Amino acid sequence: MQQSLDHIPNSKSTKMPVFATVNLLRAILTGVFFEPLSTDFRIIFERDPAARNWLEVLFCYPGFHALCLHRIAHWLHRQKVAFLPRFISYLGRFFTGIEIHPAAEIGKGVFIDHGMGVVIGETAIVGDYSLIYQGVTLGGTGKESGKRHPTLGKNVVVGAGAKVLGNILIEDCVRIGAGSVVLRDVPSDSTVVGIPGRIISHKQEERLSPLEHGKLPDPEARMIRSLVERIEQLEQRLERFHSSAKEKELVTKEH
Repeated sequence: MQQSLDHIPNSKSTKMPVFATVNLLRAILTGVFFEPLSTDFRIIFERDPAARNWLEVLFCYPGFHALCLHRIAHWLHRQKVAFLPRFISYLGRFFTGIEIHPAAEIGKGVFIDHGMGVVIGETAIVGDYSLIYQGVTLGGTGKESGKRHPTLGKNVVVGAGAKVLGNILIEDCVRIGAGSVVLRDVPSDSTVVGIPGRIISHKQEERLSPLEHGKLPDPEARMIRSLVERIEQLEQRLERFHSSAKEKELVTKEH
């Protein structure tokens, strides 16, 4: 997946922090960081009705602050700079409550709404224009090495408190309901809910807007409702059976 920072030169010979700092300043001055950060900034107004003016978003949105710090930390990580990327990541966690490993790849236009408690692991990949709510974890399932965190496609919505664990692929336009635990790959245009996560819809025409994930269907409630209706039907049949038996008994006594 093409990431928004892929066009930044990755100089393998740059090992000293002072040279990396010079390159970072040059990248900032030449506008390399401006395009993804500008997209991150604009998407907030499209997806959050509470965003009223640019000053409020600039100073009061921790998700945007975390992404700004991460893009710097990620760039330094790609330049093989030691310690500093992790320290920037720690500062971001301290000030925003959002922990993003410097090695994680974040696409452009990603919106982390509220964000407190969000954790994005080292080998995680988040596609362009994805929406992540508070309490989300994109984590691993053990101490295995290599790619051990999930990959999210474009326009993915991850509801509050959801956990997406392991080296799995969540394809484009997937909706993950709040509180779900996803442990397997999910095809595009699907809706996932529950623990463990179950796919309850594959229909592209049912695609909802990012802020309507609260309208996701509840298969467990639907199943319980179906069982209750079936029990009521059986009770009605049993009552009719008893009534019919009593009528036959009365007829027998009269004769």
